[in-house]
Amino acid sequence: MVIGVGTRYSDFTTASHTQFKNPDVRFVNINVKAFDAAKHAGEMVVADAKLALAALKEALGDYRVDEAYSKEIASEREDWFEKTAECYGAHDQELPAQTEVFGALNDMMGDNDVVINAAGSMPGDLQCLWQAKTPVQYHVEYAFSCMGYEIPAALGVKMALPDSEVVAIVGDGTYQMLPMELATVVQENIKVIYVLLQNYGFSSIGSLSESHGSQRFGTRYRMGDGNPHNEDGELLPVDIAKNAESWGIKVLKVHTIEEFRDAYRQAEKSEQAVMIHIETNLFGPNPPNCSYWDVAVPEVSRIESTQQARKEYEEALVDQRHYWKQ
Repeated sequence: MVIGVGTRYSDFTTASHTQFKNPDVRFVNINVKAFDAAKHAGEMVVADAKLALAALKEALGDYRVDEAYSKEIASEREDWFEKTAECYGAHDQELPAQTEVFGALNDMMGDNDVVINAAGSMPGDLQCLWQAKTPVQYHVEYAFSCMGYEIPAALGVKMALPDSEVVAIVGDGTYQMLPMELATVVQENIKVIYVLLQNYGFSSIGSLSESHGSQRFGTRYRMGDGNPHNEDGELLPVDIAKNAESWGIKVLKVHTIEEFRDAYRQAEKSEQAVMIHIETNLFGPNPPNCSYWDVAVPEVSRIESTQQARKEYEEALVDQRHYWKQ
C-alpha cells in the first residue's frame, strides 16, 4: 500500500507511471483536492493532511509492520546514506560535480535556512541527496520544471522568513530566463544568496537529448561558425558573473569546493545579496538512478541514433501502469 500525502503524483514522482511495480499495489490518497486524491484509482481521503495523519495515527493504535520489513527499510536507508556521502564527496576531475556543491551547502546551512531550486538536472539530484534538517529547509519545485523561478522565489521566501538564510541554486541555463528580477532584489535590499553553477550548457536537456538519440544538439554554449551544434568548439563569450554585477549583485567567483565554503561564510555575513559563481562539470557525475521518464522520440528520422532511441522508447512504454480499479 502507498499512502500519498498531499502529492499530485506528477510525472517525476511516478517515473511516468512506472515507479510502483508491485502487481498488488494500492493507493490511499490524502489531499485537500479531490482531483489529486482520485489519482491512481486511489482510496480518496479529501482532508487536510495534518488532521488526516493525526486521525490515521489514532486509528492505527499499536500497529507495527513486520520486523523483517522494518530491518529491510533500515538497511536501505543506510545504503542511501552511503551513496549520498559518495556523491557529496570529492571526485577526481578538474571541475567539481554539482553534487559536491550540494554537499557543502547541506553541511553548512542552518536548520531553518532554505534551499531553493526548480529546474534542470538539479531537482532530481537534490531529491536523491538532500537531507533536510527541518520541513522549512527544502523548497524545490518539481512537476513543471519552471526555469527562472529560483531568482524571484528567493526574494519571496526571504520576505516571509527574514531571519533565515535563503539560498537559491541557479544553473546558467535557468539564469538566462529571469535575471531581471535581480533588479528588484537590489532595489528592495533583500539579502539572499544565489549559487550560480556554470557548466556552459544545459545539463539535463543535453543528457536527455543524448539518451534519446539527438546527440546533445544545441545544448552546449559553443560558437557555430558553420560547425555542427553538438561538437566541442569555442565557448560563447557569455559572462554571467559580470551580468549579475551589472544588476548590482555582489559576485564571489570561486573554483574549488574549499573556496566555495569560504565564499559561503562570507555571503552569510554580508548584509546585501550575494552570488557565488562556480564552474562545474557538465557531465557530473550524478547520483545513480533507474527511473524512467516518458519523453517521446520522433517516429521518423534519418539519424541512426534517433531510430534506435525510438525503438527503445516504444519498448519502455509497456512498463507503464495506470492502476485502474478491477
